[in-house]
Amino acid sequence: MPLDQGTPVRSIVVPYESDAPPDRLGRLGHREVAERWRAVDRSAHAPHIVAVPADDGDGWTAAALVTARPRTAYLKIVDAVGDVPAAVGAVVAHAHGQGLAQVKWEGWTAVPGDAAAAGFTALRPPLAQVEGADGPTTGYVRWLSDGEVSEPPYYRQSTHFTCGAVTALVAQAHAGALEREEFDRGAELTLWRDATNFPACEPVRLGLAVQRAWPSSPVTVHLDVDRPVLLDHYPESEQEWRALLQRASREDAGRIGVPVDADHLSLAAIRGAIGREEHVLLLVSLAGMQGFDVPHWVLCHGAVPGALVIEDPWANAAAGDTWVDAHLLPVPDASLDEMSTLSDDRFRGAVTIGRPQR
Repeated sequence: MPLDQGTPVRSIVVPYESDAPPDRLGRLGHREVAERWRAVDRSAHAPHIVAVPADDGDGWTAAALVTARPRTAYLKIVDAVGDVPAAVGAVVAHAHGQGLAQVKWEGWTAVPGDAAAAGFTALRPPLAQVEGADGPTTGYVRWLSDGEVSEPPYYRQSTHFTCGAVTALVAQAHAGALEREEFDRGAELTLWRDATNFPACEPVRLGLAVQRAWPSSPVTVHLDVDRPVLLDHYPESEQEWRALLQRASREDAGRIGVPVDADHLSLAAIRGAIGREEHVLLLVSLAGMQGFDVPHWVLCHGAVPGALVIEDPWANAAAGDTWVDAHLLPVPDASLDEMSTLSDDRFRGAVTIGRPQR
């Protein structure tokens, strides 16, 4: 497969099964690395080995464990062993061959000099890590397509229900409307308290909370159904009062001048907003990327050929998923279109935050 300007890279790709790792892998040593690879069930993220065969055909000179969330446009190197530059080069060529947008590299054993020499840039470490969110303290990224994607701060939500508030805070920190030192759990819970529909954040209430918190940032809510949302899993008695609160939020939006756009927000419109340096908070289902149909807020903030770049404030540690996966995450347009089409009536909910007006 080609690596940049047509440089040939010899490699093989084999599936990785933690209970039956390839014999040739063991000959490269690194017992602590092998233990980390087996520590979690990575099967949902298609784990595979990209290896560089020895010249004599007997054994490998290098190998890397590679995973990725389903329905995305990147590969992640968990670790590379043996001839590390050769292993990383093979993974980059492998990603090029699949037409992907990006390769990431977790920093468990990565040496900064090796990463830089291979064309990787260090990711900024997360603003906060919560208990149970296992992951490396460092990570690296290499983009494989033209264009530059600005890096927002990464913050992992500290509860199961504050994703909407966190995506809004990340957007405003990226836009320069929120100082990094002001971005903490107190800010997360304070914004969630104003945006919540107990406990979820539905689009209209979230848009109202953002407008109240940052009056100089233009806000538009996008919701193409005229009914309460995110209530289907509640019994009728629980739906009734939450629906009443959502209707009150629509009245508040009309009163303070937050527009609620009833047209279906297209992926082209999201790309247009990003091109204008706006941020789009997008409601998605986690079924495609994580395997369970739970509504969840992500931030769309960048675009590359064929994919939009999101920040996901949650990662599934049980599957080997870390902040390195969730940060600067490229998702193909078609995948994101499907993820963000929700419920039986296939609605889309989003909040667009414009550039702060100074």
